[in-house]
Amino acid sequence: MARAMAMIWGSALILVATGVNVVANTHDLGVNWGTLTSHPIHPKIVVQLLKDNGFKKVKLFDSDPWMVGFLAGTNIQVMLGIPNDQLEFLSDHYGNAKDWVKENCTAHLRKGGVNIKYVAVGNEPFLTSYKGRFTKTAFPAMKNIQKALNEAGVGKKIKAVMPLNADVYESKSDKPSDGVFRSDIRDLMKQIARYLKDNNSPFVVNIYPFLSLYLNSKFPSDFAFFDGGHPIQDKNVQYNNVFEANFDTLIYALRTAGASNLTIIVGEIGWPTDGHKEANKANAKKFYDGLFRVLASDKGTPLRPGNMDVYLFGLFDEDTKSIEPGNFERHWGIFDFDGKPKFTMDMSGDGTHKELVAAKGVQYLPKQWCVLVSYATDKWLIGEQISWACSVSDCTALQDGSSCFGLDSKRRASYAFNSYYQMNNQEESACEFKGLGTVVKKDPSTDTCKFNTQIKVGGGATRLGYAYGAIAALISLATLFILL
Repeated sequence: MARAMAMIWGSALILVATGVNVVANTHDLGVNWGTLTSHPIHPKIVVQLLKDNGFKKVKLFDSDPWMVGFLAGTNIQVMLGIPNDQLEFLSDHYGNAKDWVKENCTAHLRKGGVNIKYVAVGNEPFLTSYKGRFTKTAFPAMKNIQKALNEAGVGKKIKAVMPLNADVYESKSDKPSDGVFRSDIRDLMKQIARYLKDNNSPFVVNIYPFLSLYLNSKFPSDFAFFDGGHPIQDKNVQYNNVFEANFDTLIYALRTAGASNLTIIVGEIGWPTDGHKEANKANAKKFYDGLFRVLASDKGTPLRPGNMDVYLFGLFDEDTKSIEPGNFERHWGIFDFDGKPKFTMDMSGDGTHKELVAAKGVQYLPKQWCVLVSYATDKWLIGEQISWACSVSDCTALQDGSSCFGLDSKRRASYAFNSYYQMNNQEESACEFKGLGTVVKKDPSTDTCKFNTQIKVGGGATRLGYAYGAIAALISLATLFILL
């Protein structure tokens, strides 16, 4: 999932993608289920976790029938996903879209089947970082999918949507009332907005207040949360947090496009817990507590009062995601990689903090870790092996501002070695490192840095569409070289 800087609001406020609807209450929260992980939890276990924690909606980034099938009979509302690399195929010929709908959508619509509500065509396809790669294919693909849904007789029940990053709109000042769609895609966005309106489909937008802090060191921290402070005055309206200001900027952009009353869904919103100094569990809990209070109040935003339709991002940490946007990209989960909750959450918004229900039935590899041998002295060789290990595993917790950044040089090496060792299922050869690695039974974790033991993957959980994504997640050696 791409997530890049969205828009610069005036000279000081950098905002990021978002969206909201007027449909759900806090008991209808949705969540994003991403699978860019080396060791995915079996979908049967994941679906039970969704049910145990009261999630009524789930948003996917693909549509693998094997994975989707486990949602049958649950009545959990599903937003299927179509990756960006399929947009050209679906836009070229209507028959391709028709086949896709038959194979990935209507095949699940039997009695006791999957409760499909939306098909997300692409994922943030107009990010500026894509340099127009999907500009010509995303909208035609969405129209073809909707046409195929209509012809299949399910077009009134299932809508094609397009999750967008907030960088599709901008403000020429720090005022939401100056909101317009981005100049290079303004005409296209007007066409999309009007098409969604004509088809009674929602506008799906992703908002990340965390990125305001990440992209601008001078951004007022309290404005990224929901505690007030540093308000923006726009005409007769005061904005007390970046979320509502960003959201209403979109409302103004939609007005200029002739789609003022278009329903808005917040497709992704959350806070990461590692990979940056502002990405930690304390800040994540603070953000979610504030968000849930807002949702429970039915306050909405100044321009769109009422309930909000929101999908949290995301369900689990994903250790093979690209870290091009930042090291925090692998740490958005409200659950750890193994399905354990990271902190208490007050999803009711009434001040009752409860433990989330952990994933049931997860099995682990043996409690053993790969660490640097105690007699190692060749710093050049150690550094070379750290760099190599991190280039093919996940060392984001070692980066500046992250949870394991404060480790001494030997423990940093051990963390890197163990990351590779666990990702490779504790294979004996995965702890060689030219004679520098050794397997131990004593947990090398510290109070602030967790050395994980990986989970077992079985039951077909590595099949196509739910597979190991390491190739796409390779990181340059220069970026990940950890100095001793």
